[in-house]
Amino acid sequence: MPDVTILPGLSDYLATLAAMEARAAAIADGRAPEAIWLLEHPPLYTAGTSSKPADLTEPDRFPVYTAGRGGQYTYHGPGQRVAYVMLDLNQRGRDVRRFVQTLENWVIGTLATFNVRGERRAGRVGVWVSRPDRPGLNGAPAEDKIAAIGVKLRRWVSFHGISINVEPDLGHFSGIVPCGIRDHGVTSLVDLGLPVTMADLDAALLAEFPRYFD
Repeated sequence: MPDVTILPGLSDYLATLAAMEARAAAIADGRAPEAIWLLEHPPLYTAGTSSKPADLTEPDRFPVYTAGRGGQYTYHGPGQRVAYVMLDLNQRGRDVRRFVQTLENWVIGTLATFNVRGERRAGRVGVWVSRPDRPGLNGAPAEDKIAAIGVKLRRWVSFHGISINVEPDLGHFSGIVPCGIRDHGVTSLVDLGLPVTMADLDAALLAEFPRYFD
């Protein structure tokens, strides 16, 4: 199991990014063990390497940062658990696609502990939930995104990671087209009617991790 750090309060984005890159370098050099950091950020938008300017619909609403990870625009803020995952893929198999799928499986397994069925969708990275209470496209149930995934590898050590919506202000997502997807919405555990706390989610994430990574 990697070293786990749960950071209190709201973590400054740029300072955290710098610390994460330093830790990833130390892991690659063999100077530090693998790590998972669990934290929350103040409200902000991040732009991944595939982001399109038109998808930032309210550029003055919150600070916008270039993240350097894969993916498009995403939101971070209070009530959303961000898990920065620094793992050495030299020791875990140099397979990026499999690694991203394993992150998705970790999220899906964690959500299942709360009786939430998280699902993949072809062509859409992240984890989705069906909303049979709401009609979507072509009369099918709506689908909302509950978790985002965006990673970067340097010297085969990962950084960035996943974010899971526990109880963020879902209205804050309206300043972007989340992950470039216009036809679907976003949800959270509390929005689904589950009184899950951040501590509940952390416990589930850490309990499920060994099933997928060790």
